[in-house]
Amino acid sequence: MFDKEKFIVDSLKDSADVKLKIFESCKTELLIAVQSIVDSFRNGKKLLLCGNGGSAADCQHLATEFVIRLSHHIQRPSLPAIALTTDTSNLTAGGNDIGWENVFARTIQGLGNEGDVLIAISTSGNSPNIIKAVEQAHEKKILVVGFLGGNGGKLKDKVDLPIIIPSTNTQRIQEGHITVGHIICELVETELYG
Repeated sequence: MFDKEKFIVDSLKDSADVKLKIFESCKTELLIAVQSIVDSFRNGKKLLLCGNGGSAADCQHLATEFVIRLSHHIQRPSLPAIALTTDTSNLTAGGNDIGWENVFARTIQGLGNEGDVLIAISTSGNSPNIIKAVEQAHEKKILVVGFLGGNGGKLKDKVDLPIIIPSTNTQRIQEGHITVGHIICELVETELYG
C-alpha cells in the first residue's frame, strides 16, 4: 500500500535539500541579481518578468512583492515591477495575431527600456516565447536574469545571469524559483530602504 506519510516526509526533505544546494550553486548569481535590480531602480528603471504556467504565476507573485512590499518591517514606496503574464487581452491578441512565441517579446519591445532588468523564468530553459523575449530584451539593452532549472537549457547561454536551481524535478525547480525570488526581493528592499 502507498505510504502517504512517507511521501510527504520525502517530498519535504527533497525540497529542503534542493534549497540548501541553491546556496552552494547560486549564491554569487543571487548577489549580482540583487545589485543589478537595485542599480536599475536607483536609475529610475523597472523590473519586467515573464514565464509560462506556474512560472507565469511566479511572475505575478514577485511583481506584486516589489510593487506592494514583501517585508512588513520595511516601510517603503512602491517599486516598478511588471508581470508580462497578467494582461489577458494582450496575451490572447498576441497569441492570435502574431503567434504565442512572440507575445512577451512584443510587450518588451513596447514597454522595455535600456537599463531595465528582465527576470525570465523557465523551468526547462527551452520555452520558445521566453527565448524570443530574452533576444528582444538584449536588443533593448535590458539585463536578463534567468530563473532556470536542470542544465539551464538553451536559455543558460542566452541570459546575462543564469540562476539555475540544482534539480531536474519541476516541482523542486518551481519551489526554488519562488524562494530565490523572495530572497532577491527582500535583499533589494533592505538595500534600498532597510
